[in-house]
Amino acid sequence: MPKSIVCDASCLILFNKIGSINLLYQVFGSIIITDTVAKEFGHPIPEWIQVRPANSILLKGLLNILDAGEASAITLATELDDALLIIDEYKGRKVARKMGLTVTGSLGVIVIAKKKGHISSVKEFIEKIERTNFRISPSIIQYVLNEVGES
Repeated sequence: MPKSIVCDASCLILFNKIGSINLLYQVFGSIIITDTVAKEFGHPIPEWIQVRPANSILLKGLLNILDAGEASAITLATELDDALLIIDEYKGRKVARKMGLTVTGSLGVIVIAKKKGHISSVKEFIEKIERTNFRISPSIIQYVLNEVGES
């Protein structure tokens, strides 16, 4: 597991909507977000989430192509050694990967949670997610369910 876990707002918002924000703590222990992500999340920040500014000049360049939360999360991940970035938006993931970052999304977190024994059913979480406004393609759902043997 990487030393640092950096999270964009989408995962926090989604897990909060489905009543499972503490799953991030169970899986990773602590995560790091930027002050911009904290504002986008818009809820009290649990004590196991560290808030740090993203300071590099990279942030200014990324703001030309990504929203502020994504840009700040990617920037912070580049400033840390051995970081895993949790980001759901396709464009942000693509940019982060081009920059050499290790990336996963909210569904990836749920898969890790199952593999570590924190949850028994990925399908149950996907059903909760489908009741929100979070969009997941059917092909990705099927891929994830196949990966954990729940298809």
